[in-house]
Amino acid sequence: MTNIKVIAFDADDTLWVNEPYFREAEDKFCALLEDYLPLHSVAAELFKIEIRNLPLYGYGIKGFMLSMIETILEVTEGTASLEMISKAIEFGKEQLNKPIELLDGVETVLEALKGEYRLVVATKGDLLDQERKLQKSGLEKYFHHIEIMSDKQEKDYLKLLKHLDCKPKDFLMIGNSLKSDVLPVLQIGAHAIHVPYHTTWAHEVVENNVAHENFSAITSIDEILSILKK
Repeated sequence: MTNIKVIAFDADDTLWVNEPYFREAEDKFCALLEDYLPLHSVAAELFKIEIRNLPLYGYGIKGFMLSMIETILEVTEGTASLEMISKAIEFGKEQLNKPIELLDGVETVLEALKGEYRLVVATKGDLLDQERKLQKSGLEKYFHHIEIMSDKQEKDYLKLLKHLDCKPKDFLMIGNSLKSDVLPVLQIGAHAIHVPYHTTWAHEVVENNVAHENFSAITSIDEILSILKK
Protein backbone atom coordinates (compact mmCIF):
# COMPACT_ATOMS: atom_id res chain seq x y z
CA MET A 1 0.00 0.00 0.00
CA THR A 2 2.92 2.32 -0.63
CA ASN A 3 0.94 4.34 -3.20
CA ILE A 4 -1.95 5.20 -0.90
CA LYS A 5 -2.76 8.92 -0.83
CA VAL A 6 -6.41 8.96 0.25
CA ILE A 7 -7.88 6.87 3.08
CA ALA A 8 -11.66 6.75 3.40
CA PHE A 9 -13.46 5.53 6.50
CA ASP A 10 -16.97 4.22 6.77
CA ALA A 11 -18.72 5.83 9.76
CA ASP A 12 -21.42 3.63 11.33
CA ASP A 13 -19.87 0.67 13.21
CA THR A 14 -16.41 1.63 11.91
CA LEU A 15 -15.89 4.95 13.69
CA TRP A 16 -18.78 4.76 16.17
CA VAL A 17 -21.52 2.48 17.49
CA ASN A 18 -24.64 2.27 15.32
CA GLU A 19 -26.18 -1.13 14.62
CA PRO A 20 -26.79 -2.06 18.29
CA TYR A 21 -29.08 0.98 18.53
CA PHE A 22 -31.12 -0.33 15.60
CA ARG A 23 -31.33 -3.75 17.23
CA GLU A 24 -32.49 -2.17 20.48
CA ALA A 25 -35.22 -0.22 18.66
CA GLU A 26 -36.22 -3.30 16.67
CA ASP A 27 -36.62 -5.37 19.84
CA LYS A 28 -38.92 -2.73 21.33
CA PHE A 29 -40.86 -2.54 18.08
CA CYS A 30 -41.36 -6.31 17.84
CA ALA A 31 -42.61 -6.37 21.44
CA LEU A 32 -45.12 -3.68 20.47
CA LEU A 33 -46.71 -6.07 17.97
CA GLU A 34 -46.40 -9.34 19.88
CA ASP A 35 -50.19 -9.54 20.31
CA TYR A 36 -50.45 -9.89 16.52
CA LEU A 37 -47.43 -12.00 15.55
CA PRO A 38 -44.51 -13.81 17.22
CA LEU A 39 -41.45 -11.56 17.67
CA HIS A 40 -39.41 -13.27 14.94
CA SER A 41 -42.29 -12.91 12.48
CA VAL A 42 -42.58 -9.19 13.19
CA ALA A 43 -38.81 -8.82 12.67
CA ALA A 44 -39.04 -10.68 9.34
CA GLU A 45 -41.93 -8.49 8.18
CA LEU A 46 -40.09 -5.31 9.16
CA PHE A 47 -36.95 -6.42 7.32
CA LYS A 48 -38.95 -7.25 4.19
CA ILE A 49 -40.55 -3.80 4.21
CA GLU A 50 -37.23 -2.06 4.91
CA ILE A 51 -35.64 -3.71 1.87
CA ARG A 52 -38.66 -2.90 -0.27
CA ASN A 53 -38.42 0.74 0.79
CA LEU A 54 -34.67 1.21 0.32
CA PRO A 55 -35.02 2.57 -3.25
CA LEU A 56 -37.55 5.13 -1.94
CA TYR A 57 -36.12 6.19 1.42
CA GLY A 58 -32.46 5.15 1.26
CA TYR A 59 -30.52 4.19 4.37
CA GLY A 60 -30.96 5.69 7.81
CA ILE A 61 -33.19 6.10 10.83
CA LYS A 62 -35.92 8.11 9.10
CA GLY A 63 -36.47 5.37 6.54
CA PHE A 64 -36.48 2.87 9.41
CA MET A 65 -39.20 4.88 11.17
CA LEU A 66 -41.38 4.95 8.07
CA SER A 67 -40.88 1.22 7.59
CA MET A 68 -41.93 0.58 11.21
CA ILE A 69 -45.14 2.53 10.64
CA GLU A 70 -45.85 0.63 7.41
CA THR A 71 -45.18 -2.67 9.20
CA ILE A 72 -47.69 -1.75 11.89
CA LEU A 73 -50.34 -1.02 9.27
CA GLU A 74 -49.68 -4.31 7.45
CA VAL A 75 -49.46 -6.52 10.52
CA THR A 76 -52.58 -5.05 12.13
CA GLU A 77 -54.39 -4.81 8.78
CA GLY A 78 -54.95 -1.12 9.34
CA THR A 79 -56.51 -1.47 12.79
CA ALA A 80 -53.54 -0.09 14.78
CA SER A 81 -54.17 2.68 17.27
CA LEU A 82 -52.58 6.09 16.93
CA GLU A 83 -50.77 5.30 20.16
CA MET A 84 -48.98 2.40 18.46
CA ILE A 85 -47.91 4.63 15.56
CA SER A 86 -46.74 7.23 18.08
CA LYS A 87 -44.62 4.59 19.82
CA ALA A 88 -42.84 3.71 16.58
CA ILE A 89 -42.03 7.37 16.00
CA GLU A 90 -40.76 7.61 19.58
CA PHE A 91 -38.41 4.64 19.03
CA GLY A 92 -36.95 6.41 15.99
CA LYS A 93 -36.51 9.71 17.80
CA GLU A 94 -34.75 7.92 20.65
CA GLN A 95 -32.25 6.62 18.09
CA LEU A 96 -31.74 10.06 16.60
CA ASN A 97 -30.85 11.37 20.05
CA LYS A 98 -28.44 8.61 21.04
CA PRO A 99 -25.00 9.73 22.22
CA ILE A 100 -22.05 9.09 19.91
CA GLU A 101 -19.86 6.29 21.25
CA LEU A 102 -16.52 6.11 19.45
CA LEU A 103 -15.09 2.65 18.91
CA ASP A 104 -11.82 1.75 20.61
CA GLY A 105 -8.70 3.06 18.90
CA VAL A 106 -10.46 5.28 16.36
CA GLU A 107 -9.14 8.65 17.48
CA THR A 108 -5.62 7.29 18.01
CA VAL A 109 -5.57 6.01 14.43
CA LEU A 110 -6.93 9.24 12.96
CA GLU A 111 -4.40 11.28 14.92
CA ALA A 112 -1.56 9.12 13.59
CA LEU A 113 -2.72 9.28 9.96
CA LYS A 114 -3.65 12.95 9.78
CA GLY A 115 -1.05 14.89 7.80
CA GLU A 116 0.35 11.78 6.11
CA TYR A 117 -2.78 11.04 4.06
CA ARG A 118 -5.92 12.80 2.93
CA LEU A 119 -8.57 11.37 5.24
CA VAL A 120 -12.18 11.08 4.09
CA VAL A 121 -15.47 9.89 5.55
CA ALA A 122 -17.44 7.84 3.00
CA THR A 123 -20.67 6.65 4.57
CA LYS A 124 -24.25 5.79 3.65
CA GLY A 125 -27.26 7.21 5.41
CA ASP A 126 -29.45 10.23 5.91
CA LEU A 127 -27.58 13.48 5.27
CA LEU A 128 -28.83 15.39 8.32
CA ASP A 129 -28.39 12.46 10.71
CA GLN A 130 -24.86 11.61 9.55
CA GLU A 131 -23.81 15.26 9.72
CA ARG A 132 -25.20 15.43 13.25
CA LYS A 133 -23.32 12.30 14.31
CA LEU A 134 -20.06 13.52 12.81
CA GLN A 135 -20.36 16.86 14.57
CA LYS A 136 -21.18 15.22 17.92
CA SER A 137 -18.31 12.75 17.49
CA GLY A 138 -15.64 15.48 17.60
CA LEU A 139 -13.86 13.82 14.64
CA GLU A 140 -14.53 16.43 11.94
CA LYS A 141 -11.10 18.03 12.44
CA TYR A 142 -9.36 14.93 11.08
CA PHE A 143 -11.10 14.81 7.69
CA HIS A 144 -10.31 16.52 4.41
CA HIS A 145 -13.71 15.63 2.92
CA ILE A 146 -17.06 14.19 4.04
CA GLU A 147 -19.08 12.14 1.54
CA ILE A 148 -22.54 10.99 2.62
CA MET A 149 -23.59 8.56 -0.09
CA SER A 150 -27.01 7.27 -1.07
CA ASP A 151 -25.39 3.93 -1.88
CA LYS A 152 -21.97 2.32 -2.08
CA GLN A 153 -21.69 0.64 -5.43
CA GLU A 154 -18.85 0.81 -7.94
CA LYS A 155 -20.30 3.86 -9.69
CA ASP A 156 -20.61 5.67 -6.36
CA TYR A 157 -16.95 5.10 -5.52
CA LEU A 158 -15.86 6.14 -9.01
CA LYS A 159 -17.82 9.36 -8.59
CA LEU A 160 -16.11 9.98 -5.24
CA LEU A 161 -12.65 9.32 -6.70
CA LYS A 162 -13.34 11.72 -9.55
CA HIS A 163 -14.35 14.39 -7.06
CA LEU A 164 -11.19 13.78 -5.04
CA ASP A 165 -9.02 13.64 -8.19
CA CYS A 166 -7.66 10.33 -6.94
CA LYS A 167 -6.72 7.23 -8.94
CA PRO A 168 -8.08 3.87 -7.69
CA LYS A 169 -4.58 2.56 -6.97
CA ASP A 170 -4.03 5.49 -4.57
CA PHE A 171 -7.31 4.96 -2.66
CA LEU A 172 -7.94 2.86 0.46
CA MET A 173 -11.40 2.21 1.95
CA ILE A 174 -11.78 1.01 5.54
CA GLY A 175 -15.08 -0.31 6.88
CA ASN A 176 -17.06 -3.05 8.59
CA SER A 177 -19.18 -4.17 5.60
CA LEU A 178 -17.78 -6.53 2.98
CA LYS A 179 -20.77 -5.73 0.76
CA SER A 180 -20.49 -1.94 0.90
CA ASP A 181 -16.93 -1.11 1.95
CA VAL A 182 -14.85 -3.87 0.35
CA LEU A 183 -16.22 -5.68 -2.70
CA PRO A 184 -17.16 -2.65 -4.87
CA VAL A 185 -13.87 -0.94 -3.95
CA LEU A 186 -11.82 -3.94 -5.06
CA GLN A 187 -13.83 -4.11 -8.29
CA ILE A 188 -12.64 -0.64 -9.32
CA GLY A 189 -8.99 -1.44 -8.62
CA ALA A 190 -8.66 0.31 -5.26
CA HIS A 191 -7.62 -1.06 -1.86
CA ALA A 192 -9.87 -2.14 1.03
CA ILE A 193 -9.46 -3.14 4.66
CA HIS A 194 -12.26 -4.96 6.46
CA VAL A 195 -12.71 -4.25 10.18
CA PRO A 196 -15.58 -6.53 11.25
CA TYR A 197 -18.07 -5.40 13.86
CA HIS A 198 -19.81 -7.86 16.17
CA THR A 199 -23.28 -6.86 14.90
CA THR A 200 -24.12 -6.37 11.22
CA TRP A 201 -27.47 -5.65 9.56
CA ALA A 202 -28.67 -8.70 7.59
CA HIS A 203 -28.78 -6.66 4.36
CA GLU A 204 -25.02 -6.03 4.61
CA VAL A 205 -24.00 -9.65 5.25
CA VAL A 206 -22.25 -11.58 2.47
CA GLU A 207 -20.75 -15.05 2.70
CA ASN A 208 -17.81 -14.42 0.37
CA ASN A 209 -14.30 -15.34 1.41
CA VAL A 210 -12.44 -12.42 -0.11
CA ALA A 211 -9.10 -13.23 -1.73
CA HIS A 212 -7.54 -10.24 -3.47
CA GLU A 213 -4.09 -8.69 -3.53
CA ASN A 214 -5.56 -5.29 -2.55
CA PHE A 215 -7.51 -6.67 0.43
CA SER A 216 -6.65 -7.00 4.11
CA ALA A 217 -8.74 -8.10 7.07
CA ILE A 218 -8.01 -6.98 10.63
CA THR A 219 -9.66 -7.49 13.99
CA SER A 220 -9.27 -3.96 15.41
CA ILE A 221 -8.85 -0.59 13.78
CA ASP A 222 -5.45 0.16 15.32
CA GLU A 223 -3.92 -2.67 13.22
CA ILE A 224 -4.24 -0.32 10.24
CA LEU A 225 -1.11 1.53 11.32
CA SER A 226 1.12 -1.55 11.07
CA ILE A 227 -0.38 -2.52 7.69
CA LEU A 228 0.31 0.90 6.20
CA LYS A 229 3.94 0.75 7.36
CA LYS A 230 4.64 -2.49 5.54
